[in-house]
Parts: sequence; C-alpha cells; structure tokens
Amino acid sequence: MTTNSPASHAARIIDGKALSESVRGSLRTRIAAAGRRVRLDALLVGDDRAAGIYAMNQAKTCEEVGIEYVLHRLPAGASYDDVAGRVLLLNAEDDVRALMVHLPLPAGVDTERVQSLISPEKDVEGVNPANIGNVVYGRRSLVPCTALASLEMIESTGIELRGKRCVVVGASNIVGKPIAVLLMRADATVHSTNKFTPDLPALARECDVLVAACGVPRLVKADWIKPGAVVIDVGINRIDGPEGKKITVGDVDFDAVRGVAGWISPVPGGVGPMTVAMLLRNVVDAALR
Repeated sequence: MTTNSPASHAARIIDGKALSESVRGSLRTRIAAAGRRVRLDALLVGDDRAAGIYAMNQAKTCEEVGIEYVLHRLPAGASYDDVAGRVLLLNAEDDVRALMVHLPLPAGVDTERVQSLISPEKDVEGVNPANIGNVVYGRRSLVPCTALASLEMIESTGIELRGKRCVVVGASNIVGKPIAVLLMRADATVHSTNKFTPDLPALARECDVLVAACGVPRLVKADWIKPGAVVIDVGINRIDGPEGKKITVGDVDFDAVRGVAGWISPVPGGVGPMTVAMLLRNVVDAALR
C-alpha cells in the first residue's frame, strides 16, 4: 500500500506499516484455514536489554496473528558450546518447526557459526549460509527477511523489474548481497556496490531502483537519484538530533531525495515493519510445510 504525497513533485511514500498489516492479515487467514498449530521458537542468550525488549514485542506480534511464541533462555555466561548445544537440541525436536536466535550473543560466541547450525528448513530469519545460497536458485521462502522485505516493497510500486537498472549500496552477506540476487532473479540489471566503487553517485543516477543498505546516515543525496526512481532505505541509524536528542534516520537523505524520486520508503515506518512481516511469513511457511 502506498500514499500519495501532498506535493506533486514529491515522491510517493511506500508505507511499510500498511504493507505489513496487509501481510499479517493474510497470515491470520492462512493459519485459521490450516487449522494447525503454528509456533516460533526463539533463543535469547544473556540479559541484553534491547534484545529482551525485542523478544517481548515479538511475542506480542506473534500472538496477534495466531502464532505461538516459545522463548528459550540461556545465561549471559553461556559459552559457544552451550549455545550451539541448545540450537542442535531444538533442531532435533519435531515440535520445533521455526527457529531463530536473538542477537547479540555474548562476547566470544561466534554469531555466524551459531547461525550456520540452525536447520535450513527451520531457519526463519534466513541466516544460515545454505538459505542465503538458495536465493541464487530462486527459493524465496526462507531467504533473509530484510532482503525479502525490500523486494516486496519495490514490487508494491508496480514497477516492472525486468530490464531495469538497479543499484544496491552496501554488500553485506545478510542484506546487500541477497537483495542484489533477488533483483537479478527478477531479470533486472544489478550493480552491487561497496566503499571501493568508483564514482558511485554517477552510477546511481543511471538506475531506476536504488536500495541503500550501507549503515551510513544520510549518505545517499538527491543528486544520486534518477528522477522518478524507486528508493528503498534499509538503514537504521541513531544520531544526535535537535536539542541533543537521539533520532533515527536512514541511509538516505529523505527530505532532499523525496523531491527527486518517484517512490521512497521512510525511516522509520518503511523496511522495518515489513522485515517483521516477512519473518512472520517465513514462520508460517516453515510451520505449514
């Protein structure tokens, strides 16, 4: 769902909250029609306050669509063997169909090693390297949630991706690279860029779609944007705002870019809510498979 901007020259907003609610509505219908139990098991290690709040909110979100949420806890002093052992135990349980691990993990526990242990068919965040690799083969059910959210938001504008030029600013394993591959699967011509890419603004100006996923506050300026382009902002950055208060901004200079782009996703209220929706959809896909 999108909303028209009040000014004729301003980009239309891609409303992640509205799109997310639409996805959640379809999931409620699927779960009710299936008549089967849908459950998400999550592992929380330590006492990180932000992670604890996220887990609490996630439980509420799951309940709203009819998903049972089971939180498994390990103490802050848990070792890699403790965490890995719990993941492997949950992998082996038949009742566990959808599994994720909350971050951050304690110092000394290798996050990527732990994520690689999650069974690919239960890995609803799409963080196991096997699932990331599956993106290349067009298996979109359990791909990384943020990458899938970005593609859904692009597609919501009605743009025909086949033959379009796209640029992805940032090439992380969980976000940037999977987004680039998903766009390639849609037959777009894709430029995956990084900090070594020469004259990135000039390259970006030639593209019909720009996805910013680099973690640099307001890096993407108005003169990077081809008039009428679709701009997806994945960044979530906390910076000092007016009167020293912290504010959340994206990787795109929103106010300036909105005057050039055709469509733009806001931060907050854009990719974030849709990422949660894609996680829920992955949970339902895994549970009802």
